Amino acid sequence: MLTVSTVNVNGLRAAAKKGFVEWLAATEADVVCLQETRAEPAQLPGEVRDPAGWHVVHAHSEVKGRNGVSLLTREAPEAVRVGFGVAEFDASGRYAEVELPGLVVASLYLPSGDVGTPRQEEKERFMAAFLPYLAELREKAAADGREVLVCGDWNIAHREVDLKNWKTNQKSSGFLPEERAWLGRVFDEVGYVDVVRRLHPEGPGPYSWWSYRGKAFDNDSGWRIDLHVSTPGLAERAVSGTVERAETYAERWSDHAPVTVRYES
Repeated sequence: MLTVSTVNVNGLRAAAKKGFVEWLAATEADVVCLQETRAEPAQLPGEVRDPAGWHVVHAHSEVKGRNGVSLLTREAPEAVRVGFGVAEFDASGRYAEVELPGLVVASLYLPSGDVGTPRQEEKERFMAAFLPYLAELREKAAADGREVLVCGDWNIAHREVDLKNWKTNQKSSGFLPEERAWLGRVFDEVGYVDVVRRLHPEGPGPYSWWSYRGKAFDNDSGWRIDLHVSTPGLAERAVSGTVERAETYAERWSDHAPVTVRYES
């Protein structure tokens, strides 16, 4: 089996003090994708920067304390890429990928956006640039005999079953019609598959992010925005998809929970 986990850690230094280190030590994952690490490698404790038994790629943002993605693999990668060839985003800590035997796996932190602000404009520019790259990546990987898996915080809930309070969020970033249509193009035009939705076709959820505000976690008032997005061949090999939701609010080490999928080799 190939087991892959993805999680937005909401600050890796803080998460490490609250349970991430213990989670990583216990995980059976072969690949772990992290987002919103918000730290340069030199700022991380040694056991977090270079955990034993893992090969690690850190891609931090040139803006201190922002963004950041990491990839941890049990097997040494054959190649590493940071960014996807667009100058505005290549040093922003939003994308990194590695090549493994038969697989390209990437960690993505898509901008969250905020309606009516420059942050939303940044998100729109990112989506416009990233869609053709996804098509290019799939074509190139196929030529090399590899499947593709892009894991991460996509910051878009695709359908109504992907968030609890969809009626009141129709004008909110993350559930805007144009964002949902863009994600639909990733699936319908470029040909990728939402792996967890394929495994759990009905919904609601399973949610992977709950606001720290109010009782969102206790009421399971969440969003499903942390996705495994893969080429069809790999999606067909997925046998289970689980959100590793903490038992209690106090046991959370991030406002997101790891999303773990097991694939047949």
